Amino acid sequence: MGSHIEHVAVFGLGKVGELVALALTDAGFTVTGYDAAARANARQLDVGDEAVLRRALADADAVVSCLPYHLNIAVAEAAAATGTHYFDLTEDVPTTNRVLELAATHTETAFAPQCGLAPGLIGIVGSSLAAGFDDIRSIELKVGALPRHPTGLLGYAFNWSPEGVVNEYLNDCEVVRSGKRQMVPAMSETERVVIGGIELEAALTSGGLGTMCQTYEGRVRRLDYKTLRYPGHFQQIRFLFDELGLRDQRELAGRLLVDAKPPVDEDIVYLFAAVEGHKGDQLFREMYVRGYMPCEIGGRRWRAISWTTASSAVAVVELVANGTLPAAGFIRQEDIALTDLLATKAGRRFEERGDELR
Repeated sequence: MGSHIEHVAVFGLGKVGELVALALTDAGFTVTGYDAAARANARQLDVGDEAVLRRALADADAVVSCLPYHLNIAVAEAAAATGTHYFDLTEDVPTTNRVLELAATHTETAFAPQCGLAPGLIGIVGSSLAAGFDDIRSIELKVGALPRHPTGLLGYAFNWSPEGVVNEYLNDCEVVRSGKRQMVPAMSETERVVIGGIELEAALTSGGLGTMCQTYEGRVRRLDYKTLRYPGHFQQIRFLFDELGLRDQRELAGRLLVDAKPPVDEDIVYLFAAVEGHKGDQLFREMYVRGYMPCEIGGRRWRAISWTTASSAVAVVELVANGTLPAAGFIRQEDIALTDLLATKAGRRFEERGDELR
């Protein structure tokens, strides 16, 4: 392990953060956990107090923020001020834009936002597939974190942040069409997808591409990210937001949805990436499709959404620590090679636990 990251602070020990801390420890790092609530395995932290944030980072080489998206900017700014490497799981575009600004003016440490599943792992998979093509026609990326045994018309369970899900459904989406970046409405371009015999639907949602549209503009004719759900889900969500008028009441919508569809332990995460283009003079379509189930880590069973998100984030920390990724500047997820990620201790779980689906 490289000497520039030994002690890692983890902010937010919720559904994913607790496992991030455990996986970092398993990977050989010294870890200190922080949470707003009093916990036996963490120090209490008020993220709204800038001085407290800076003191918490004073002895840390890196911080992984597993907090709700709206709290990440404060953490990123404290990391910049203290010279601490910064990692987060956000899909929020304004947060990432602020991290980009900080990386441009604080050039001695690494800033790696978007280290979750989407953005994050799915972008790593897609860009790694694309690297094998001479020219690229399209990149299609899809992720679904779903209950294995869906019930009701929504067919869903809120194992992830309701704030994040509502934002993904309502914020406009950046895509590449005809080689140029543009913004399109969320929950549009719905399509049927069949994975391993399971029928799903997919629609555009915001934030899942991270910085990929900027990276691939002019290099690919079509690029988009869609969220996978069971059939009929998006029709019900449109009814909630549009017919019932909750589009401008996001907090209320999140509370209603979680109350109706609370978390479940039996979940599955689908990863679907497809790239079309030329290899030599042959037009070709290459796909990477996986399904991930809950698994046991550290003597405890973890939901699929928790361990896949945590493993992706910890793998990126490992890659900066061992020198595979640069220890300074902004790190785009699409610049990370899938083979490198799978070679880390955390990343190996994706090879060991994933089922290839066709």
